[in-house]
Amino acid sequence: MKRERISTTPDWYEPYAISQAIKVGDLVYASGQAGFDDNGVTVSHDFETQARQAFTNLDRVLKEAGSSLADAVKVTILVTDLEPNLDTIIKLRKEFFTEPYPADTLIQISRLAQADWQIEVDATAVATAR
Repeated sequence: MKRERISTTPDWYEPYAISQAIKVGDLVYASGQAGFDDNGVTVSHDFETQARQAFTNLDRVLKEAGSSLADAVKVTILVTDLEPNLDTIIKLRKEFFTEPYPADTLIQISRLAQADWQIEVDATAVATAR
């Protein structure tokens, strides 16, 4: 099967030899998205603001591939501090995803690619648009 590189403009991942997503058949494998704006700047030091932006960025990449968060089947959420943020993550899952909710892995790690990032979210989704 052919692999298709998916990217948005601007593509902040290209300098790092990373695709924002790869589409294979009807599946989209999106790279982790963090809480940064179109200028590559972290949107806030507030966890919820970063998380909202990360989900928004992920949805943007998925839509570029003919999919969306509504079509996600598997999500991985990486956070640097789970304890105080779990309720926020659950709230945002309910806001950004629809039933049946995607399978999910939630992991606390010591650090993300940039020191001020608190969350990164990736997904596998079904491409529904043709």
